[in-house]
Amino acid sequence: MNGSGTAPAVPRPAYRRLSVEQRRSQLLAAALGLFAQRAPEDVSLDDVANAAEVSRPLVYRYFPGGKQQLYESALRSAADVLEGCFDEPATGPLTRRLARALDRYLAFVDEHDAGFSALLQGGSVVETTRTTAIVDEVRRTAAEQILRHLGEPEPGLRLRMTVRIWITAVEAASLIWLDEDKQPALDELRDWLIDHFIALLTATAARDPQSARVISRALALETQDGPAGDLARRILPVAAEAGHLL
Repeated sequence: MNGSGTAPAVPRPAYRRLSVEQRRSQLLAAALGLFAQRAPEDVSLDDVANAAEVSRPLVYRYFPGGKQQLYESALRSAADVLEGCFDEPATGPLTRRLARALDRYLAFVDEHDAGFSALLQGGSVVETTRTTAIVDEVRRTAAEQILRHLGEPEPGLRLRMTVRIWITAVEAASLIWLDEDKQPALDELRDWLIDHFIALLTATAARDPQSARVISRALALETQDGPAGDLARRILPVAAEAGHLL
């Protein structure tokens, strides 16, 4: 207590004057950081305000819909990043393109582990048809971008299903990786997922002429020291063991 009988004022963080867009981005970044650590229902507006070093009324000013609007906006921001992960120039070996895309995708998973789980697994009390639509859009966009890399302007049913199945496998592997204390190492997980894509596309090619054309073109660009060459060397001994089936 001071001489006047009142408690000393608690110092407050200096207020930074930002543009509307800068302030909105700041609040979304703070929310994403919290959602990366905790499930959405465990994050309050006060938590976001404290993380951004602003007042709760300021958060409401930018997100008058409260926590639901903030969560959906943060989810949309995360979705934009995930959609951009598979946006890769269509040049060079396919496996190299997939490796770069997966590096970006898995880096996001690593950084936003709890938030990524909440994003894909659903079941959150703040989940709505809009949040579900945002997640589905990420999957569709990823599939469209991969199909573009395969060079077929009109991909058929089997080729489309192959890509969508692989996207689902990437999501499932990411969630299992988080559940397994982030093991194996990220680069090993990435290479394993590329192996899965090659194997899945090869299996489809055995039944689908369009997929056979796709993998033939893709393999023509691969190198002996690349992922496809490495997989071929590892799988040949396994195939030899099954020679009696031919």
